Amino acid sequence: MHCNADEAVEAVYRSDWGRIVASLIRLVGDFEIAEEAAQEAFTAAVDQWRTSGIPDIPRAWIIQTARHKAIDRIRRSTRFKENIETYANPGWMKTIEEPDYDTAEIPDERLRLIFTCCHPALALESQVALTLRTLGGLETDEIARAFLVPPVTMAQRLVRAKRKIRDARIPYTVPGTYDMPERLDAVLTVIYLVFNEGYATTRSGPLVRTDLCAEAIRLGRAVRTLLSPQPPAEVTGLVALMLLHDARRDARLDEASDIVVLEEQDRSRWDQRQIAEALPLVDESLRGGPGPFAVQAAIAALHCRAARAQDTDWPQILRLYEVLESLQPSPIVALNRAVAIAMVQGPRAALALIDELTAAGDLDGYHLLHSARADLLRRSGSSEEAAKSYATALTLVTNDSERRFLERRLGEVRAMKA
Repeated sequence: MHCNADEAVEAVYRSDWGRIVASLIRLVGDFEIAEEAAQEAFTAAVDQWRTSGIPDIPRAWIIQTARHKAIDRIRRSTRFKENIETYANPGWMKTIEEPDYDTAEIPDERLRLIFTCCHPALALESQVALTLRTLGGLETDEIARAFLVPPVTMAQRLVRAKRKIRDARIPYTVPGTYDMPERLDAVLTVIYLVFNEGYATTRSGPLVRTDLCAEAIRLGRAVRTLLSPQPPAEVTGLVALMLLHDARRDARLDEASDIVVLEEQDRSRWDQRQIAEALPLVDESLRGGPGPFAVQAAIAALHCRAARAQDTDWPQILRLYEVLESLQPSPIVALNRAVAIAMVQGPRAALALIDELTAAGDLDGYHLLHSARADLLRRSGSSEEAAKSYATALTLVTNDSERRFLERRLGEVRAMKA
């Protein structure tokens, strides 16, 4: 009974955290109260479901419990007298057996939350971090990884962002057409990072969180629909990029849930329906003047168009990474460009750039820098140096599938050295 109840709570948390918090914020207008009430409701569910059994509609049970918790917090707060008339309104609280929203309304509700968090009164990084925490239910360390900062730094940003929204009374609304452009970059970044966390999760457990990938794709499509009939090229590029990456999902792991690298994947397992949907979107996004998401989508399209790994047009991919670096210079883009250089010019040429990135120190805590360096050293025959870089990567990796892959590679280069 305990196991089933705990699994049910975990399943609702993973799939519906953002929906539940969005619903509560709409009602109480306070991020901290909404999040705390939701957490209390999940805690209550763990205790009660173990003894009384799992309710017929678990999400509805948690929403109703969270609403009661939120009301109790408001009543205890020093702001109660100020807000009593608002929250005592007869239409505010409903006794429900099912959620008071349906599936068709959810994308708009969650977009409302994204646009609220992505308010220009907040710093861009705070906008994105707050939305990832509130919408995706990502923990502070997961968000910190996306920004390559320590978790304590990210925790401080989140606290400041929530207080700013509360104190500035930023409305929980989707902005009008005139105000939307200044928020769009942050909104797209949020959706992209939600997808990234789903595509390669920070925590131990499965490499892929399909719920986050699917939610990010839904949100990207919802933004594109919101901005129709002529959505910005970058919105279309982001949707195409996510569809193309997600199309390769089933081939990324073997039956033991171990990573299969791109050049070794069974391409017959790629989702050709999604690829066919995405490719025209790539062309459309590039016609609008290539932005970072459009260029990344074009790179993903070249991988997906290649029937075999050896058919991949790596020279064109390298040219696209050069364009991307001119549009969005960053250590991560430079690292990806180094991988493309290795495929075109050989590992030694790429190692020079990798060593520059290592010396700069911006990616010291990023395991993929060290694993990429290790792979280039392995391919160039420097097994002893490769082993050192794999060992460093292992001290930084947090996902079980990635850890097993690095351990396997480390064993291989140690055997070569012996």
